[in-house]
Amino acid sequence: MMMVMITYNEAVDEEVMAVLNSCAMKNYTKLTRAFGKGIASGTHLGDDIWPGLNNILYIACPEKEAAQILTCIKELRKTIGHEGVKAFSWKLEEIT
Repeated sequence: MMMVMITYNEAVDEEVMAVLNSCAMKNYTKLTRAFGKGIASGTHLGDDIWPGLNNILYIACPEKEAAQILTCIKELRKTIGHEGVKAFSWKLEEIT
């Protein structure tokens, strides 16, 4: 099993969810209104100085589905890259 974490600008939530729903994503945990700072996406603190917020998705899935999700995110980044969407993955050691 793998864990895929996707962080992205809340402004592109519909696009991210549409791509992932048509991809391999079956289950997820979504955190909204997250603060963050990225080199390419800038700072998002949800205030007047640093407007905007991020969303985070956690997806636990088999390795094959994780690979497919990462491929879908790579393709999505080609169209909305400046808005900020990143994906990270790691192996799950234990599930209880």
